[in-house]
Amino acid sequence: MDFLFIIQQSLSSAIGVNTIIFALAAIGLNMHFGYTGLLNFGQAGFLAVGAYTTAVLVVSFDFSLWAALGMSILASVLFALLLGVPTLRLRADYLAIVTIAAAEIVRQIARSATFNDTLGGSDGITGKFGKAYFDLNPFKEGLETPILRFSPNDLWVVITGWLLVAAVLGFMWLIVNSPWGRVLKAIREDEEAVRSIGKNVYLYKMQSLILGGVIGSLGGAVYALSRQSVQPDNYSTFLTFFAYTVLILGGAARVFSPVIGSMIFWFLLVFVEQVLRQAVAENYIPDWLINANQVSQVRFMLVGLGLMLLMVFRPQGIFGDKKELALDARA
Repeated sequence: MDFLFIIQQSLSSAIGVNTIIFALAAIGLNMHFGYTGLLNFGQAGFLAVGAYTTAVLVVSFDFSLWAALGMSILASVLFALLLGVPTLRLRADYLAIVTIAAAEIVRQIARSATFNDTLGGSDGITGKFGKAYFDLNPFKEGLETPILRFSPNDLWVVITGWLLVAAVLGFMWLIVNSPWGRVLKAIREDEEAVRSIGKNVYLYKMQSLILGGVIGSLGGAVYALSRQSVQPDNYSTFLTFFAYTVLILGGAARVFSPVIGSMIFWFLLVFVEQVLRQAVAENYIPDWLINANQVSQVRFMLVGLGLMLLMVFRPQGIFGDKKELALDARA
């Protein structure tokens, strides 16, 4: 087995584009669930809003890419308001139901033949709407070392993407350690106590929903730019559940945990896949047990089993605290 190739692929994935996308999605969920106790099961909807707004405005309406990115942030704010206004005064489980439904509504609208000319239907939008971004790429050659490998475009996305993640983490650290952030954590623990001292709990929840949604939409924009395409089925519920997996793996209510969780998750996913593929190819694993076509499914089963064991023996995640997972569904 070529262990050097396995390590190269795994480490490249651990700091690669997918890790950046899911880190941003999980940071947004950390604001919602980790710090405020909001059960947002529709983070995929925010990523879809960010991705589609960016692509559609450039391709269909001839916006500049930078204006489209700004509009994607405004669109995510509007989406958060549409979700939050009718639900944030209700129990936490109502928000969970509404958000997962809203994310599916966004995906189904994007798939609809009615808007095929604008949104591309089930095929999505493919084109060079990120040309202005990639024109700034100073790397004419990619990066290839014994432990890392990136194409020129991927290298550019990785560098700028991690700069974006660093900026978002810095912003998160400042706000969650501010008086505003302490109020959010108090709401998570006992919102009635916070309300009793005169704080507008509804307004704080709305602000948290908007901020976490905007961060998620940035992940959607990175998703769209990195692939130069948007397809509606990429924004199904599995994306939200992966983001929650990343968050819980790292540990909720810790600023840097979503990033570490994303890195570990994608490292393990690619590592397990590459080991299985080479083991099957070299007949270390008999074909009657696992064949090459089953590797992609089996890797999720094995990683999922590992996550189940983590939840049994350390439910707070690697860096988390058990009390950070406490949630009152009456909130």
